[in-house]
Amino acid sequence: MEKAMPEGKIPHDESGAGTLPRELADIVVGYIRQLGVEYVFGVLGGAIEPLVNALARSGRNGGPRCVITRHESGAAFMADGYYSASGKLAVCFATTGPGTTNMVTGVASAYANNVPMLVITAQTSLDTFGRGALQESSCTGTNTLSIFESITRYNSFVSHPDQLEYKLAAAIMTAHRYPRGPAHLTIPIDILKVAPKKPLQFANLEHLVSHTKWLDTVAFQQFFELLRSSKRAVFVIGNEASGAIGTILDVALWLNIPLVVTPHGKGLVSPFHHLFRGVLGFAGHDSAVTALRDPEVDLVVAIGASLGEWASNGWDRDSILNGRLVHVASSENQFNGSPMARLHVRGNIDTIFDGVRERLAADGVPRRLNEETIRALSAQRRFHFSLQDEAAYHSDQAPLLPQRLMAELPNLFPPSTRYLADSGNSFAWAVHYLHPQDRRIAGKRDAKGGLFKASLDFASMGWAIASAVGTAFALPGCPVVCLTGDGSYLMAGQEITVAIQHELPVIYLILNDAGYGMVKHGQRLTGAENFGYELPRIDFAAMAQAMGVPGHVVETVDDLLALDCDAMANRKGPTVLDVRIDPEAKPPIGLRTRILRGEL
Repeated sequence: MEKAMPEGKIPHDESGAGTLPRELADIVVGYIRQLGVEYVFGVLGGAIEPLVNALARSGRNGGPRCVITRHESGAAFMADGYYSASGKLAVCFATTGPGTTNMVTGVASAYANNVPMLVITAQTSLDTFGRGALQESSCTGTNTLSIFESITRYNSFVSHPDQLEYKLAAAIMTAHRYPRGPAHLTIPIDILKVAPKKPLQFANLEHLVSHTKWLDTVAFQQFFELLRSSKRAVFVIGNEASGAIGTILDVALWLNIPLVVTPHGKGLVSPFHHLFRGVLGFAGHDSAVTALRDPEVDLVVAIGASLGEWASNGWDRDSILNGRLVHVASSENQFNGSPMARLHVRGNIDTIFDGVRERLAADGVPRRLNEETIRALSAQRRFHFSLQDEAAYHSDQAPLLPQRLMAELPNLFPPSTRYLADSGNSFAWAVHYLHPQDRRIAGKRDAKGGLFKASLDFASMGWAIASAVGTAFALPGCPVVCLTGDGSYLMAGQEITVAIQHELPVIYLILNDAGYGMVKHGQRLTGAENFGYELPRIDFAAMAQAMGVPGHVVETVDDLLALDCDAMANRKGPTVLDVRIDPEAKPPIGLRTRILRGEL
């Protein structure tokens, strides 16, 4: 990340003349640059043009660059993917009126998933308010500020030039404050065009958004004593624990504690880890539930998990939501799902587990497994959790089974490949059966998450299609596999053209079953009418080829194994795999259907 610029210094315009920015829009870009943000995502329009012009000037001078997306929700999803892979603030923009309303779904998704995001939308000029201007979305038109009220952590209208810097700083700080989430500023075009009278006022914004290594010392002491005295504990790891995962794994190894992840935490623990018992919750593994319901378990520690429907196994009181639970989180809002816990530990998760490790060493607590045993166990390339359909995982059946597809993907693509799974059966198959070959057992790593990501809480169809592009921007040269369905691709597949334009190695793997698969199987499992799930059989490979993108039809295991995946991973541009899966294969969605039937 770049260092904060000294006070009074901002990027010059392309002519290099003067230190003052041309317009207030350049001030916005200047602060984004302070935070090390490289890409800003959005769709052009007349009212947002000053910001786009400022980004164009910035891009020519090594600052944040503008990426033009095909839909405004795609811009928010791309910004989400960029943040998840880089750790840098997600930034997106939209013009006034329908440009702003188009962005709502992407911002709502970021809100549900606690993504720190700066959302800039435009307004028509102040003197046109109430006069029926084209695409007017002020308080006298389609009031977009009020639309964003319930899906943002900060939401404000900039009505005067002198407000801009203070409101911008407040928005950026709020986006990073726990609970993190989107912050929205809507700015009239005439204010964006104002020539500022002074350079940037705030030189330490980067410092203001950093999180200190704090913790609740009283709760920490209670937690350590519970952990040390526990006869058998289980860790349940969510995605908010990503920055501390190496330390958490060190503690688990020290005390020989089994590991379970939530669907959002999948990818943080190696599937070959000898303590890993699988995923708890939606599309999860029976072995994870068995580990938690073991009558000898006296302590369950949920770490960085929100414990909503997906992560709590459908609000399962037997396995997790009971008096054995200790909930460790960086934000109080995660405790909303665990009022029954015996202890809540609030603080920086890395600090908490660093402290646990230091206390274990200082108190001379012996390691329950020696290093030689750990190395031997780690060398075993096998799973220590159960799969729902082991036979399908190894099946050569044609048409291709999704279970076998997920089994082969980590063998076909490089170990560094990032996988993003879209809403629908895509993330059901991937959560249960896709296990990237991360063999790290412990040790510090960056805070950018694991090799797998899904967006489950708001569960927007098409999220992965655009988020994969943002991920590829954040990780230059790293292959990214987007697992999506034919329904999602028909809804949002236009964002592949951004990957074409910027030569990004994104592999779009479309699970083509000529239908909305989760709807179809959900209707069957719940006894609903079999209606509305059919889609025409589309040749997505031919669609790709029409855009100049390599497209391949995959119908059998032999077709899959014949693919040159190394070439796809190293290609400057996307690839489409039209995978004709068996439409009758039953996805692991039993938990969801039981909830819909009111059984849980």
